[in-house]
Formats: sequence, C-alpha cells, structure tokens
Amino acid sequence: MFKPEPTEYDPYYNKYLDLVPEADIRPAFAAQPADLRATLHGVPEDRGLFAYDDGKWTIKEVISHIIDCERIFAYRMLRISRGDQTPIPGYDQEHPGYIDFSHANERSFDDLLSEFEHMRLGNSLMLNNMGEADLKRVGTANEKQISVRALAGISIGHVRHHAKILKERYLG
Repeated sequence: MFKPEPTEYDPYYNKYLDLVPEADIRPAFAAQPADLRATLHGVPEDRGLFAYDDGKWTIKEVISHIIDCERIFAYRMLRISRGDQTPIPGYDQEHPGYIDFSHANERSFDDLLSEFEHMRLGNSLMLNNMGEADLKRVGTANEKQISVRALAGISIGHVRHHAKILKERYLG
C-alpha cells in the first residue's frame, strides 16, 4: 500500500526511500518524533551549537532543517492528495535564509523537538485518513512527478538520513 513504484518519484529520492523497508509506514511515521527525541536525550543544550566542520549546520540547525522539510513534504502531500494539479515549486534547502532565519541556535532542544512532534502528529492524522487512491495520486513538485505515498516515505527516510548523520558525525 505504501511502497511507491519507481515511476512515482524522481530517482534522487532513492537515498531516502532506500531507508524505508516497511510496507506499511504508518507506525514508523508516527514513531519518529520519539525516536529523534531519544537520539538527542541527554545532549547538553550547549552541544546543540556544535557543527562537525566549518560550513556545516549545528545540531539544532539540523533539527530545524528536519522541521522545514516536514512542512514542505506535508504541504505537497496535502495538495497532491486533494487532486490539486497545480505544479508546486521546489525550494533550495541550501538557501541561507532557511537556516539563518530559523533562529534554531537560539531555541532549546525541547522547543525544536516539540515543534517536530506536533507537526508530525498532525501529518500522521492526515496520512491515516487518506485512502489508497489518495496515496497513489500523483502531482508535480519541483518540476518532477511525485505521489503522495512517495512523499510520505521520503519524509521518513529524510529523518532517518539526518538521524544517522547526527549519531555518526555529531554525537559519536
């Protein structure tokens, strides 16, 4: 039901979808906020300002990036699931404004993680109330065809991708 066909998304997203082996992603989708909170449990606030190299995001900026992408993926899921065929423009995650204007480094871990938890809860409810036809519906985002179920899987894979980087490069 949730496994998208390769024709439902741009091959660029394989790096995220390859991290999602589940056939039914609802439990993983719902569990990710707690998983991310557990990953960062016990990390001191001042460690949130750590970046593993020059020009890399801080831990708090990585969380802010996850939040930004959650919003963008959910917006795309909503529009496409409702049959809106208006092309959705892409966005440049490297544009300095997304991180610079996020004020991530001024926020607490709890505040950032709570925002992600609340957003994901709402998105889980939206996803859980979609039928199979809604999940398979395809639209255009960033000039590429993409299905709702591919976006849901990409959302999970994106968080898993960044959680792995956090564990290996920031917290290891």
